[in-house]
Amino acid sequence: MKGLGELERTVMEVLWAREDAGHGAATARDVSRALAGDRDLAHTTVMTVLDRLAKKGFLERERDGRAWRYRPVASREGYVTELMLGALNETGDRDAALVHFVRSVSEDEIDVIRQALAGLTSKEPPA
Repeated sequence: MKGLGELERTVMEVLWAREDAGHGAATARDVSRALAGDRDLAHTTVMTVLDRLAKKGFLERERDGRAWRYRPVASREGYVTELMLGALNETGDRDAALVHFVRSVSEDEIDVIRQALAGLTSKEPPA
């Protein structure tokens, strides 16, 4: 999965925040309103960014009268995971990259990694 540009990421953050809050899909008007306090963007610019994100596969869209409603295809965490896996695929030595990554994280993050690994290894393989 490719990275997002600055404006695309800003728009995705609005949509991910709506998902996190339990709100449904958003119209371009909803996104424009959410961005109004932070950025001075024309409504047509927001519409264009949403359309591009849908064409790139980051958003699903459905018709709602004359408007489109947009929702993220993947969660923020899913997107970041894809970026991390893509970066790992770019290295010539995945093991070295993983070791370097683990050495660079905090103790709390190491605990999270340990718990995740323990959860994976404690599951019995299917018979």
